Amino acid sequence: MQIGPYKLDTPLILAPMAGVTDRPFRQLCLRMGAGMAVSEMMLANPETWDTEKSKKRRYHADEAGFRSVQILGCDPELMAQAARLNVAADAQIIDINMGCPAKKVNKKLAGSALLQDPALVRDILQAVVAAVEVPVTLKIRTGWDPEHRNGVEIAQLAEQAGIQALTVHGRTRACLFRGEAEYDTIKAIKQAVSIPVIANGDIDSVHKARQVLAYTGADAIMIGRAAQGQPWIFRQIRQYLEQNQAPTAPSLEEVSALVLEHISALHHFYGEYQGVRYARKHVAWYLEKLLESQDFRRGFNALVTASAQLDALKYFFDTQQHNEEQTAYV
Repeated sequence: MQIGPYKLDTPLILAPMAGVTDRPFRQLCLRMGAGMAVSEMMLANPETWDTEKSKKRRYHADEAGFRSVQILGCDPELMAQAARLNVAADAQIIDINMGCPAKKVNKKLAGSALLQDPALVRDILQAVVAAVEVPVTLKIRTGWDPEHRNGVEIAQLAEQAGIQALTVHGRTRACLFRGEAEYDTIKAIKQAVSIPVIANGDIDSVHKARQVLAYTGADAIMIGRAAQGQPWIFRQIRQYLEQNQAPTAPSLEEVSALVLEHISALHHFYGEYQGVRYARKHVAWYLEKLLESQDFRRGFNALVTASAQLDALKYFFDTQQHNEEQTAYV
């Protein structure tokens, strides 16, 4: 799939997720097989641009992969300014968020709330496209609610405005993340526009990835929550799509190395105080499928230093590996 001058080597994209798709996680997912990793959304609010959080989200020095940055807002001129700011900070692609269903976002008529106002959608898209020379992409939902699925209309507006790729989450704003994603609207959108369409929503296995691509005709798929705690899902899907190989689970030794590397990178990127706090949720995701990890996770969440976290993880995985070897021996 191609976005402007940038050709992805695989149709697998990591979705932007606030508080999750920071630089350490993006780099890990790219190494695990993602074709592109979109960074956390940046608010189109000048008052936030000099905060430490925003500066971290804008940091892309020496970053591997195509640097796609998502922006969020409802004022066309401020969105244009936010786009220019991020391009100046080395963003290669600007992605516009019109899919976030969060109440605090929608109250400000941003995110998926914009789908109720196609005229404003058009104004924002045209302003951002005119503001920067890099490709601009858009992420939407299928509509505001099941009675008002206007995804096809918005997609056609986007194409007319110069948007170069469109991601569609297969739920309306009213659906939040409840129920199952539907792909009929994504299929209809793909048939209605000529720009690349990326399918998103509930893609959590190699079989679901192939099914969604085949049914919708989408050019790529975007994976969000399913990558939390298992970044190797990109490698598994890639092997399945490209080589028709059954997915192989990573060994406990590989998981141990990845987790330790990721947590150490969080400590380095955010500093010890913030790093240990960001590490807690990632460790919970990595270990949530291990029943014997519940007591460990409670203790881990009480740790307040980087060295204590890394030592605890090394001990935990060493113990798991020893138990695995004992079981194999028996």
